[in-house]
Amino acid sequence: MCEDGHQRDAHEQHAHEQVEHGQDARGQDTRHPNGPNRRALFVTGAAAALTLGGVSFASGAERRAPGRDRTPGSKETRTVRGTLPTGSPDFVYLPVEVPYGVRELRVVYSYEKPAVPPGTQGNALDIGIFDERGTELGGKGFRGWSGGARTEFFLRADEATPGYIPGPIRAGTWHIALGPYTVAPDGLPYEVTITLTYGSPGRTPKPVHPPERARGRGRAWYRGDCHLHSVHSDGRRTPGEIAALARAAGLDFINSSEHNTHSAHPHWAEHAGDDLLIMLGEEVTTRNGHVLALGTDPGTFVDWRYRARDNRFGRYARRIRDAGGLVVPAHPHATCVGCNWKFGFGEADVIEVWNGAYTPDDEVSLADWDSMLVASVRGGRPWIPAMGDSDAHRDPDRIGGPQTVVLADDLTREAIQEGLRRGRSYVAESRDVELAFSAAGGRGRHAGIGGRLDVAPDDPVTVRLDIKGAPGCTPRIVTDQGVLFTGTKLPESGTGTVEWRTTAAYAAYVRAEVRHDPAVAGLPGALRAFTNPVFLGR
Repeated sequence: MCEDGHQRDAHEQHAHEQVEHGQDARGQDTRHPNGPNRRALFVTGAAAALTLGGVSFASGAERRAPGRDRTPGSKETRTVRGTLPTGSPDFVYLPVEVPYGVRELRVVYSYEKPAVPPGTQGNALDIGIFDERGTELGGKGFRGWSGGARTEFFLRADEATPGYIPGPIRAGTWHIALGPYTVAPDGLPYEVTITLTYGSPGRTPKPVHPPERARGRGRAWYRGDCHLHSVHSDGRRTPGEIAALARAAGLDFINSSEHNTHSAHPHWAEHAGDDLLIMLGEEVTTRNGHVLALGTDPGTFVDWRYRARDNRFGRYARRIRDAGGLVVPAHPHATCVGCNWKFGFGEADVIEVWNGAYTPDDEVSLADWDSMLVASVRGGRPWIPAMGDSDAHRDPDRIGGPQTVVLADDLTREAIQEGLRRGRSYVAESRDVELAFSAAGGRGRHAGIGGRLDVAPDDPVTVRLDIKGAPGCTPRIVTDQGVLFTGTKLPESGTGTVEWRTTAAYAAYVRAEVRHDPAVAGLPGALRAFTNPVFLGR
């Protein structure tokens, strides 16, 4: 970490002020010769952060004078320019002194994206905002985040840009949060323009959230997709469009999972129904991996401003569980910058092994998860179930591809979460695929997916897999030793049954895979479906 004195030149700001709507404009450049405040570079208890020199719209006396006369609808604007160097902290905060009587706060930002040498990361700058309650990690000041998905946003009491939380624009020190995700070798020049509109603040509507129960079929298999993005983060679909596509994909439940914001939560209620359970959550998107907060209480915000080295994730995993959610590391071996999961799996309730169209990183995730199953057997530790989601953002991303099929007592938030937590589930490429997988042995004992067959080590065990909707695919039985049975290719009807006999001494667990033909000779084909394991033995 550099001393802030070493960064003064790089962070020197140029603040141009102008006042609109007929008021006098000073039209002057105000240079901050010392750059950021000498106490600006600090550690928040997590990732290092930098606070720039503040932007003021009024003197201290004016900020404390709620009766100051301002014409309703009048505006004031400030523009701040600067350059962030390579090695900048994860978060750079721009304080904005907001006076009384503000109806709307609007921010527009841009940054340069120069060409960089091959193999070198270019500039990427995220943005969000915290209100006068501060930027404390896990605090109450969060008012929205759009990452790199938008170039502007606004907040009012009655409305806000998707990704941001409506509410009054109270007087005090707000902070625009800049997140230099990657910085080019020559630095990241940026420009931020803040416009305040004065007037009556208006009222904030009381949020309405979707019900936690839909009309289910009792104890049954329910299909869902728990990783979806709308216009409230970097998706291009509205909540209504997502709900319609979920129904078309044969889904019974979905989960709202926007990047680092809960702004979508009040926008799902009108799209839920007896036929579709909509759970609420967040994709907590850190610099060291992403994790789904699956099925949290309405309005739950989970902070993301930390790295694995900060040793803070346990606190936020507890935050997710305290809010009634599941902790689900997402696409743990994805190759995008910051997407690979580096926090370990000690806090995981479920792991998203299959994410979107099946790719090599999903194959690595599947193998890694299977190794964790082996380790749990060897160490006598609880095992972590797997699931799959689409991570759909926009066309042509297919909602429900893949989907997790869960055995639950009913179509409720609690029952679906319980089925996922216990691993009573399998993952299918689409609604067309149906699996039934079980093991039987001993004196009429039987166990299904996620269960344990209580048999002696040498008792004969029969494993059965029934398949529908997988034409031309090949079934396999996988154990803690690896693939021990490969069936014949399924006919064009896509329907078939395979049986395999073993013992608990030979196989600590069994799980099923159904695969397409390999695209490359010598490598496994993409998955059509896979199950969580059935454990064998006492």
